[in-house]
Amino acid sequence: MNFRQATLLVAISVFAITTTSCAQTDSITILEDKTSYKTQLLWPDIIIPWGMTQLPDGRMLATEREGKLWLLSADKTEGKTSIEITGLPEIHANGQGGLLDIALHPDFAANNLIYFTYASKAGNGSGSNTALMLAKLDTKNHKLTEQKVLYKGEENSDKGNHYGGRITFSGEHIYFSIGDRGNRDKNPQDITRDGGKIYRLNLDGSIPKDNPFYNQKSAKQAIYSYGHRNPQGLITFGDTKQIWSHEHGPQGGDEVNLIESGKNYGWPVISYGINYNGTSFTDITEKAGMEQPKLYWDPSIAPSGMTYITSDKYPQWQGKVLLGSMKFTHVVLLDIDKGKVVKQTKLLADIGGRVRSIIQGNDGYIYVGVDGKGILRVETDL
Repeated sequence: MNFRQATLLVAISVFAITTTSCAQTDSITILEDKTSYKTQLLWPDIIIPWGMTQLPDGRMLATEREGKLWLLSADKTEGKTSIEITGLPEIHANGQGGLLDIALHPDFAANNLIYFTYASKAGNGSGSNTALMLAKLDTKNHKLTEQKVLYKGEENSDKGNHYGGRITFSGEHIYFSIGDRGNRDKNPQDITRDGGKIYRLNLDGSIPKDNPFYNQKSAKQAIYSYGHRNPQGLITFGDTKQIWSHEHGPQGGDEVNLIESGKNYGWPVISYGINYNGTSFTDITEKAGMEQPKLYWDPSIAPSGMTYITSDKYPQWQGKVLLGSMKFTHVVLLDIDKGKVVKQTKLLADIGGRVRSIIQGNDGYIYVGVDGKGILRVETDL
């Protein structure tokens, strides 16, 4: 047994109380908030609520991974609380792929534009890859118009895993992720290929000239960071404008990362995880020129969704980050200070399903999408 294998065994044995922040810091105890938080199930018919965003008028847009977009209202006086939006592009519902994240343009109130990611068959080769689309939402006629593909990952794959697909904004830029598409040996470390990357575009889809690889021959100019496996959480951290992400590792080694321009996050050269069959694919957890995670979980929690809390409806959570665990069916609260994760707390352990998505709505409420259950709102009489 080598040192790395022994370390993994120790981490697994103490997971009930501990995970690790990174190679250079002490372990962070997983605290458990046993408060019975009240939730209200608002929309039970969304089977896999991959992405959500709230309109200024309080209605919700939610994506169904199989390829449907819903306009949801909690006001039953309208006669129908779920209305399907038409005008979507062809969606390749393939394993983990389908209709993914959704977000409003920062100036949505004036232009009615939305962004969303999805699995697209466009381009060369069989299978699909992740695409980012901009479209106008016609809320009166319940359809999308003026659709425009802003980015489409090349190197289509028949594999049904690791599409990434999360979206966030910082300043005049949109950031989004594409997973390694199950091709860990080619995509993540090669900046001439899509996959295993986080990308940065201007809001109109053009590529910023100050992107890190904009002037590098043959590189994908939209790349902001690389060496990722499957990022399914992506946020802008408060007023710092920092980009934070989490990603699925293999067996063990799910990560939280502070994303910085041009940085290499190591996959699959370094990792705290192993293959699903228990074998090792790398013997190292750190290497010069590759970033260490700010937090990793072993065993994996299967993180999905991520949101930064500013709402005064939850004063005890302000300035902190919430993310979901699909594997252990709870929510994790992260305290982040000066670029480090200093505390983590397990919440909503009785939520009753795989937490797929989580957002803070424009109304200040926290909404949680749970596979097979629907979309819930966390009530504020805490």
